[in-house]
Amino acid sequence: MEMVSSVVVDKLEWIQCAWHAGLDVGHDQPLQALHDDRDSPVGEESEEPEKQPTEQASPREKKGKKRKSVIETPVPVKKKTALKSQTECFMAQEKKEDEGEKKPKKKRKKKKKTITDVLATSDPKPGSPVDLQSLVLEHFKDKRSVIELEELKLQESCFVRSNDLTHSLSSYLKEICPKWAKVQKQHTEKSSVVLLIVCSAALRVIELIKQLTTFKGEAKVLKLFAKHIKVEEQVKLLQTRVTHIGVGTPGRLSALIEKEGLTLPPLRFLVLDWNWRDQKLRRMVDVPEVKGDLLKLLDMGILKGCREGKVKVGLF
Repeated sequence: MEMVSSVVVDKLEWIQCAWHAGLDVGHDQPLQALHDDRDSPVGEESEEPEKQPTEQASPREKKGKKRKSVIETPVPVKKKTALKSQTECFMAQEKKEDEGEKKPKKKRKKKKKTITDVLATSDPKPGSPVDLQSLVLEHFKDKRSVIELEELKLQESCFVRSNDLTHSLSSYLKEICPKWAKVQKQHTEKSSVVLLIVCSAALRVIELIKQLTTFKGEAKVLKLFAKHIKVEEQVKLLQTRVTHIGVGTPGRLSALIEKEGLTLPPLRFLVLDWNWRDQKLRRMVDVPEVKGDLLKLLDMGILKGCREGKVKVGLF
């Protein structure tokens, strides 16, 4: 009996060691040995260790079950999330299209035509007395009463013939003032001129003075502009000698009249450089600052002399 019990115990120990080591142990042989020894008391004592390997499954069986459970349970395909993402993309595209339809397209702003653009495509037209009249009335219509505006209107007799764009300055002056030699000799007053030529810029003043060589004769010419020359210096020049012809800009001429460096009673001819255009194709009256100074100059006594018949106006 002792031998049988020792064999059974050794067998059980071997099974337990094999089970812990993860080996595949067959259960038929030990169970059969135990059934043969049922009648013996040792068999009754060894029932408990016999049931232990049957009740507890081997680790491989457990792993097999786990693998089967993993294989048997199918992985759910996330169709809903894919559909959701697709629908969200479509919705986002529709929103973008709706926003694109709602937003109005920005209209390209048309560039405003400048004086240069307009004049570049049009033929130059010579100035006329009507142009000067309309300019004066348009400027003073909100500043003067009806009676005062009537006084600003000039008759046709106040004007000499306008330049038709075929004359040089000398030829034009000879036409409007054929008796210049006599007029020149009769003028002896200082701080005044007999002929006043008004233009828009200092460089144009110098250019016009050069064109006077065939007309002026023995007359003395003075340039009257603000560039590099102080008003006080020009006042002294006018007061110290007799000047027959003055060529200048409207701003400086107005300043000289205000300082009494230039008096208007001896004035006989006023010539406006009306048709000349600068690099931007602007006339004297197209530049706001020059136009304002010109109208101020005319209102300082020249228009009054025209109405009285003392001053003749010409548009060159």
